[in-house]
Amino acid sequence: MTPKRPQSSTGFLLSLALLAAGCVTEPVTGRKQFMVTGASQEVSLGLSAFESLKKETPISKDASQKALLEKVGRRIAAVADMPNAQWEFVLFDSPQANAFCLPGGKVGVYTGILSITRDESGLATVIGHEVAHAVARHGGERMSVAKGIELAGILGGTAMSQSEYGPYFQQLYAPVSQVGVALPHSRMQESAADEIGLILMARAGYDPKQAVGFWQRFAAHNQAAGSQTPWFLRTHPVDQQRIAKIQQILPKAQAEFRPANP
Repeated sequence: MTPKRPQSSTGFLLSLALLAAGCVTEPVTGRKQFMVTGASQEVSLGLSAFESLKKETPISKDASQKALLEKVGRRIAAVADMPNAQWEFVLFDSPQANAFCLPGGKVGVYTGILSITRDESGLATVIGHEVAHAVARHGGERMSVAKGIELAGILGGTAMSQSEYGPYFQQLYAPVSQVGVALPHSRMQESAADEIGLILMARAGYDPKQAVGFWQRFAAHNQAAGSQTPWFLRTHPVDQQRIAKIQQILPKAQAEFRPANP
């Protein structure tokens, strides 16, 4: 009688096949990424989400702030390796101290962050970081990792279904995978975007040393807001660790810096 292949072995082989098929390299950092989401799917989702956001969120009417965003955005975009991007820079009228860049080149900045950016270099720090997420396809990578977590849960649940520990697996898998995989992965992406963003900023002619001042101001803002979230439940690195890492990689970014012509 030929023994049956255990379900766990089948799942293991399937997981290996997915890993082999979906391994790409992140620009600048050289980090290996798990990617099974197609770039066209990312762009389609990004364009759709951005159009919805523009309908739902007021857009600033401040002409000077909008002009500065356009100026800085275009300089960063010019050095980003996204040849097919449909660049658009929108200043949303919202107190949120936040910004984003969606696949396809759609950049949104909330007016609430402008008191922290303060000047052109501060804004370049923010846009460089956000565009870095798009350049490195972090949105697609997050979707790919989520699919991997889901697949592992299905395979694990199947393997444990006949075990006395099966009910515990079903209860614990979601929170454990979130704390142990998804959140650390998010923090890793944010650190990577900091590094790639510094390089983009420098290549666009902005002094990357100025990024430290922005992140220090951002840390002070977060401290004043009084966030009590433990570090292991955060999507972003702890501010002081983030600043220390940025200072560590500054020489690499400084080597790429060439002041822009006035």
